[in-house]
Amino acid sequence: MTPTADARLLSLVSVSKNFGGLRAVDSFDLNVAKGSITSLIGPNGAGKTTVFNLITGIYRPDSGSITFGGTPLIGMLPHQVVEAGVARTFQTLRLFENLTCFENVLAGQHCRCKAGLVACILNTQARRAEEVRAHSEAERCLRQLRIWHLRDELARNLSYGDRRRLEIARAMASGPTLLILDEPAGGLNEHESDELMDIIREIRDSGITVFLIEHDMRVVMGISDHVAVMEYGRKISEGTPEEVQKDPAVIEAYLGTDDEDEQAEAQADARLEADARVEAEAGESVQ
Repeated sequence: MTPTADARLLSLVSVSKNFGGLRAVDSFDLNVAKGSITSLIGPNGAGKTTVFNLITGIYRPDSGSITFGGTPLIGMLPHQVVEAGVARTFQTLRLFENLTCFENVLAGQHCRCKAGLVACILNTQARRAEEVRAHSEAERCLRQLRIWHLRDELARNLSYGDRRRLEIARAMASGPTLLILDEPAGGLNEHESDELMDIIREIRDSGITVFLIEHDMRVVMGISDHVAVMEYGRKISEGTPEEVQKDPAVIEAYLGTDDEDEQAEAQADARLEADARVEAEAGESVQ
């Protein structure tokens, strides 16, 4: 079900992006409803992360429109997108390795802190109050991600699962309306994934809309209100998790068709025959 205009927080209309001769995103449409958990799934190379990069100002689309709360995002720089209320994490962790967990999350609030050089030199009351608020917010985010006990640990010393949580906590510290997560469960074990699902639900229930890419279908189907599927840069399906699971186009994208299976078998047979000929020719030359 497509959200009504009033319920839309993020809207992408006919968005396309080319890299040379490759069309990474092709006339992509999607609406993300306020207060929802929306997942974007698809095979590797489908264009999912490119969509995230277009939303967050890392890339600029060649055509189409992207609006957030009615405000156009195209043309904004990444830091301006964050200031507008969109925070994200990345597939590859991008933490400040030599800072503590607490300091990493404080850094995430940079766009919300207004004290300038003079206020810092004079140590004004407003600057001190801002520092107290920043410390309080950092504590709240670390507690919500269940890593408060690691606040004084350097980021580089954390386990992989805790590093994932720290990056989400840092994104949360910027005070987003929309939180974009790129494969948050990647590399996590089942227990860690279950805890992450609970955390994402809590984030959604706190009033923050969540938009994520994820390959773990157990996570996707377990937490999503709405799911969209990409293949070769295009959206091929969307709906509830149950609807998407039953869509023949989605099944074909993930599992292939009989014709594709036969073609793959034929290609494998051809490779084996070629290898056999090479071995035979090599044997004859030795003789």
